[in-house]
Amino acid sequence: MSKRTFEQEMAFCTRETPNCITIKEGFVPGMNVPGKFYVNEALEKLVFDELRSFSRQSSNVGGFLPAIKQIGNVAALPGICKYSIGLPDVHSGYGFAIGNVAAFDMSNPEAVVSPGGVGFDINCGVRLVRTNLLINDVLPVKERLAQALFDHIPVGVGSMGIIPTKQQDLEEALQLGIDWSLREGYAWPEDKEHCEEYGRMLNADPNCVSSRAKKRGLPQLGTLGAGNHYAEIQVVDEIYDPFVAKKMGIDQKGQVCIMIHSGSRGLGHQVATDSLVEMERAMSRDNIQTNDRQLACARINSVEGQNYMKGMAAAANYAWVNRSSMTFLTRQAFAKVFNQSPEDLDMHVIYDVSHNIAKVEEHMVDGHCKQLLVHRKGSTRAFPPHHPLIPVDYQLTGQPVIVGGTMGTCSYVLTGTDTGMRETFGSTCHGAGRALSRNKSRNNLDYGDVLKRLEDMGISIRVASPKLIMEEAPESYKDVTQVVQTCHDADISKMAIKLKPIAVVKG
Repeated sequence: MSKRTFEQEMAFCTRETPNCITIKEGFVPGMNVPGKFYVNEALEKLVFDELRSFSRQSSNVGGFLPAIKQIGNVAALPGICKYSIGLPDVHSGYGFAIGNVAAFDMSNPEAVVSPGGVGFDINCGVRLVRTNLLINDVLPVKERLAQALFDHIPVGVGSMGIIPTKQQDLEEALQLGIDWSLREGYAWPEDKEHCEEYGRMLNADPNCVSSRAKKRGLPQLGTLGAGNHYAEIQVVDEIYDPFVAKKMGIDQKGQVCIMIHSGSRGLGHQVATDSLVEMERAMSRDNIQTNDRQLACARINSVEGQNYMKGMAAAANYAWVNRSSMTFLTRQAFAKVFNQSPEDLDMHVIYDVSHNIAKVEEHMVDGHCKQLLVHRKGSTRAFPPHHPLIPVDYQLTGQPVIVGGTMGTCSYVLTGTDTGMRETFGSTCHGAGRALSRNKSRNNLDYGDVLKRLEDMGISIRVASPKLIMEEAPESYKDVTQVVQTCHDADISKMAIKLKPIAVVKG
């Protein structure tokens, strides 16, 4: 089949609303449902530029696929429901685009689970911790505080945890999630209430995690890692919805919070890698066809599908323990600098959300309540007010959604809506989304310039490996404000609070 021109490709895309574009079936072979993605006019250029450069390539064997093609390929997977959805931070990823949501009908024997729809960093997520400190309390000791965080939390690629864990501890952490942290004294009982899934996936089975994955995970518990992971000290810059903010314990501008962004480290990566090998075998046995090798998958109810779900849940539990351990270390760092207990500093978790996960949920499809396996890759669950799976504290506001910005830009707290529940399976954006590849960022940006600009903005920075500064510089990403505004305007989530960083700790 000859390659289509950019204009021919664009004939399949229709702007339905100022914030949503649909992709007609036929855009890629075998689509079972249409695709749709949420972008406003400011963000659409990046998505379509990717498609334009793809259309100009003479061949694309084994090459890069634009995000919009990946959304189409996911729409061709067996058992998919309603749409393949792209969120405003969508960009090209492994198999699924990052910022891609897809739900599969559990009652359909053909329906699949795909590790590419979760990603390699299983349950990479963000947690927001509040304090009763104000910016004026922190500014005089800001450098000391940034250094204390950097000293307390192990960061960087191969960083080793300082929370003592033996093999038996790891097995239990994989099984119990945040309940392990509670039992060992690394978490507060209220932390569990304010985690997605209450910090523990019950279908986890440590026996479905390979010994190699466990070996990688054992020394890394309670570590930040590298890449886009960070711990940031932030201040409340805007309050859009005072009622919602108050429910979260945020009552004024200038209030200080801490945001922790990390995942399941080498353990989650290994679980994903191991499962891809298994899935390829299952695909040839069950004759499952996909448009892209990276979309390796297995029927949900097959042995391979079930093993992946159990191993993924265990890796997700590891990530919750990891973020809980870092919260413990953060509380210690603050207590040391301010000479007050974390309780006196009111260091409560506002919420902890997952960005890379697949979960069985109930959703309305064509007027019927169905059990669906919802894959969220680079996207956040955003359940509406009164949903039974969100904590009592947030029943009136909707689930908090923590959207991390990039190094030096603002972050947001949103809340879930009924529209989002209907239109995106209760999902919204997760961050800014990359605009430049890591290589391009390293080649185009100068480490000194980036540091100087952060300094000029009054942001203290501690970083374990300097080359990461360029990869994570704000220019490498889309504008998080446009991403969040698109979700707000499309009513798939609502803006509540804006935060800006004053100190960043990175791997």
